Amino acid sequence: MTRPGIIEIRPLRPEDWGPARRIYEEGIATGDATFETEVPGWESWDASHLDTCRFVAEREGRVVGWAALAPVSGRCVYGGVAEVSVYVGADARGGGIGLRLLAALVESSERAGLWTLQAGIFPENVASVRIHERAGFRRVGRRERLGRLRGEWRDVLLLERRSLRVGSETD
Repeated sequence: MTRPGIIEIRPLRPEDWGPARRIYEEGIATGDATFETEVPGWESWDASHLDTCRFVAEREGRVVGWAALAPVSGRCVYGGVAEVSVYVGADARGGGIGLRLLAALVESSERAGLWTLQAGIFPENVASVRIHERAGFRRVGRRERLGRLRGEWRDVLLLERRSLRVGSETD
């Protein structure tokens, strides 16, 4: 159920972790958002995500969604590649917040010099697949039986967005 109100997209701050954590827990509870079964603590989450390219969606002073980028590898050749996470609270889904958060990630990734964003999404999470495609991501494959969640093998769709501005120059 979506609620009315103006949505502000702004950088995620450490004090936002409490509400962002609750939204992450809601995503985990669906069984269709992530292979994670527990939300990490702030220090662990903070260390595993880029310092830039992290946002919250706020409505009437309340965090209703968050998005962030994590590096895919520590190897320097992958320095321009990041993995996308977008989560919207259960009471705010269906109102375009996920797409707005994803658009903020795309724009900030361009400024940060990233050339590829990737997302691994369960095929059952149709809404997430749709917003990624609307944001310029394309399906590049399906990883079958990639992992087990709650005793069930799960496939993962791999989507990516290549920058048209960063990394397109030839040597």
